[in-house]
Amino acid sequence: MSFVYILAAILIFGVLIAVHELGHFLAAKLCGVQVNEFSIGMGPAVWHRKKGETAYSFRVLPIGGYCAMEGEDGDTGSARAFTRQGFWKKFVILAAGAFMNFLTGLLIVAILFSSAGTFFVDGITGLAPEVSRTGENGLQAGDQIYKINGWRTYFSGDAQMFLSYSGDTADIEVVRNGRHILVENVARQTCTDQQGEPYQGFGLYVGRLSVPATVSNRIRYIWYQTMDFVQLVWFSLGQLVTGGAGLNDLSGPVGIVTTIKDVGTEAQETAEQNDQNGLLAAAESIAYFAALIAVNLAVMNLLPLPALDGGRIFFLLVDAVSMALFKRKVPEKYQAAINTAGFVLLMGFMLLVTFQDVFKLVK
Repeated sequence: MSFVYILAAILIFGVLIAVHELGHFLAAKLCGVQVNEFSIGMGPAVWHRKKGETAYSFRVLPIGGYCAMEGEDGDTGSARAFTRQGFWKKFVILAAGAFMNFLTGLLIVAILFSSAGTFFVDGITGLAPEVSRTGENGLQAGDQIYKINGWRTYFSGDAQMFLSYSGDTADIEVVRNGRHILVENVARQTCTDQQGEPYQGFGLYVGRLSVPATVSNRIRYIWYQTMDFVQLVWFSLGQLVTGGAGLNDLSGPVGIVTTIKDVGTEAQETAEQNDQNGLLAAAESIAYFAALIAVNLAVMNLLPLPALDGGRIFFLLVDAVSMALFKRKVPEKYQAAINTAGFVLLMGFMLLVTFQDVFKLVK
């Protein structure tokens, strides 16, 4: 059964990359840019057909893919070359891949939430005796936790995660009877938990509040879940920058495949222990994780880093500013050199993370 989960993980990567390239392809066609080849998969072609100006192919390895546009790497003289297009057409084409990944994650969440009966959010079920910031303008039992240090708590579990990464104080925003109340600088201190034991924390007893899955709430929480994925990426990046997380907390393709296997196995075993359909539970858990990966790819790909679509969009903006100020663009050879160097660094970083994933497996 582990092999099935590993195969599912590989297919998820393949589908998400194919969807990403499909976004570039559709946007290029819509903008009138010549597409020379659209390929799903990598390696030798197992199926190949040319229709009009575009060659379509399926390749043997179900990972990767590409959309080869005319003039993508330099001006070829064709009026329909990518480099000859205006700012907005280039922007749409470059951003379309990330948009398709985001849309894929949103659609997966919509399917998973279509049968939901209840949604759960974080709420305060009680307060430790040591907490002094209570009352009408403070914290009370029954409050829904809305934000921690500015980070939105969309679902149950978010509050505990944000609180665990907080420093000596935390700004806590709650909702009570439709009213938003911000309690700033709540101190981390020695508090008494619900079993009477001391611990270091903020004194909040966090539990789950239920939200009925009406049609309007279902639509709202589909969007909330997708935005929660986006927020998780930004929060994780922030922790990497500030030192709250390190290289050991990162995972590459090997680590993600392992995680998908573990997620599927755990969901199946838990469901079967409760006399439920184990395979269905595993499929739902893996689909949820696939939605997270899809949104993660969308956000990461738009980061302004060389070799990523976000880096190319960044150069578009730099060119636009340069044209407005100096009536000239940044020479393509410099952009190409920066993108090449960025690609080498990115591949080196991915190789390092992959070695770390393999080391974790061996260990």
